Amino acid sequence: MTIGILGGGQLGYMLALAGYPLDFHFRFLDPSPQAPVGRIAPRVTAEYTDYEALDRFAHGLALVTYEFENVPVEAARHLAKHVPVYPPPEALEAAQDRLEEKTLFRKLRIPTTEFVALSSAAELAAAVQTLGLPCVLKTRRLGYDGKGQWVLRTPEDVAALNRDFPAAPLILEKFVSFERELSILAVRGRKGETAFYPLVENHHRGGILRLSLAPAPQLSLGLQHEAENAARRILEALDYVGVLAVELFESRGRLLANEIAPRVHNSGHWSIEGAVASQFQNHLRAVAGLPLGATRTLGHSAMLNLIGELPEAAELLAIPDAHLHLYGKSPRPGRKVGHVTVRADSSEQLALRLKQLPAFFQREEFCLPVQTSSVAK
Repeated sequence: MTIGILGGGQLGYMLALAGYPLDFHFRFLDPSPQAPVGRIAPRVTAEYTDYEALDRFAHGLALVTYEFENVPVEAARHLAKHVPVYPPPEALEAAQDRLEEKTLFRKLRIPTTEFVALSSAAELAAAVQTLGLPCVLKTRRLGYDGKGQWVLRTPEDVAALNRDFPAAPLILEKFVSFERELSILAVRGRKGETAFYPLVENHHRGGILRLSLAPAPQLSLGLQHEAENAARRILEALDYVGVLAVELFESRGRLLANEIAPRVHNSGHWSIEGAVASQFQNHLRAVAGLPLGATRTLGHSAMLNLIGELPEAAELLAIPDAHLHLYGKSPRPGRKVGHVTVRADSSEQLALRLKQLPAFFQREEFCLPVQTSSVAK
């Protein structure tokens, strides 16, 4: 079976690595000639809107999936005329627009923060009056890793933004006072069967994920069930096939949905070493119509993103059960160039192993002071 993947970044790279042992073959389409997947699989270098290239790409494929949620929906719909596309283009469409996303949550009775759609500075003033300060202004489309977002805490912040108002459809969200950020990875097969990974606790700096803890510390059965029920409703409403990530806030003992990602997700990278079947393998099993793999954790894991620079591999790999993944990208500020997963049999052992990480990881941006105290609780 040859699977086509739209997007050629590290998520596609890890999908292919998970699929080769199952005798899957892969073909990628990505606009960049430097896409990491070029090292391990055939690649078509073309824009997603090049329909002739899409037709060539689709020839001989069993199905198409994606590792990048900002693929134009029209491209997915065009491919669906020739070959099955999973998740369906409708899921891609819902995830690409924050207003559509929040509206879907509300329709499915999944709690979320209050929000208002707007497109002008004049509308911003009225929306701020409605929601109050602080609040967060976001572009409805194409925002990720903190891009396209403005936190408004004071009237002066609002005035400053009015002077340089973004020229894009926007959504204003009431600021959520939360205890922690969580995510759940859900997977649904072609016949509607579902499986869920445990909730993961996530820590960010500068809008970029730095650390994920799996399973989330102090995870109650009730909170897990609440997250699974919300994810299941989304999967069923979208007739979803594949892995879906749901990003959540825990606030005063309840979960608020923030965003969905219709693909494998950064907060699930720990599952390569830390679960019976990784998110990457389960995504491929789902889209190929195979039985889903077990999502049970193998102890406790911490995943740390490498942003902009790389550690000394030998020093890191001296830590027991530390696993380094490099994406073949040249380092530059703000760029995800790899990740490290540290695994242990207990939360206490994981805390000790994180303390043994080299000085490279002891800097504030890796969130380890937060991590060490929370894991040890």
